[in-house]
Amino acid sequence: MGIALCVSLCLMWWKNQLAHNFLVTNMKLEKDFYLSEDVVQISKDLLGKYLYTKIDGKITAGIITETEAYAGEIDKASHAYGNRRTNRTEIMFADGGVSYVYLCYGIHHLFNVVTNFKNVPHAILIRAIQPVEGIKTILERRKIISEKDIEKHKQNNYKKLASGPGTVSQALGIKTKHSGLDLTGNVIWIEDKGIKVSAKNIIAGPRVGVDYAGEDAKLPYRFIFTNYE
Repeated sequence: MGIALCVSLCLMWWKNQLAHNFLVTNMKLEKDFYLSEDVVQISKDLLGKYLYTKIDGKITAGIITETEAYAGEIDKASHAYGNRRTNRTEIMFADGGVSYVYLCYGIHHLFNVVTNFKNVPHAILIRAIQPVEGIKTILERRKIISEKDIEKHKQNNYKKLASGPGTVSQALGIKTKHSGLDLTGNVIWIEDKGIKVSAKNIIAGPRVGVDYAGEDAKLPYRFIFTNYE
């Protein structure tokens, strides 16, 4: 009787583990998500998704709350405008579903999601997240140590803790060395946990810091998720 009970409990545990692994695996966005030809729509679709990293053995995550679309060769604001290929931008010409991380002003590591098919260099800049996991690690990376500052962020549900593209990467531990990573892997990935984002809760406007792009600077390719907790 004791052996039968033991076997039964082991089977139950095994089934629970399979169910858990199935759920985790199926929350992660698959390759097909990133292969859409509409970079503007994917920029909207990423709002409300969870951006995860596992770096130095530490898992951190945040809800994506702001994005910017860059439409490759036809977009004067894109690093790949005119099909410009350099050592830095070559990864933009890969199949969608990889990371593109570049250094801005020699200080900020900016994380982008490459989309579309090979040789179509579309990318989406993740401009802001609301941290939800690994908060202690994120605070340490952001060098926020005073009790007063920590409490201030906590009272605001950490919405301002990674509210710019440079602080997103800092919070999640992302650096330029992470450019070119497969986003279906286990270092940087994105999950869908069922947050519904309606069109009325998305504000569209021009992108930040692209005045050099002429008329393209006015394109409403920046998207902000306005109603999240």
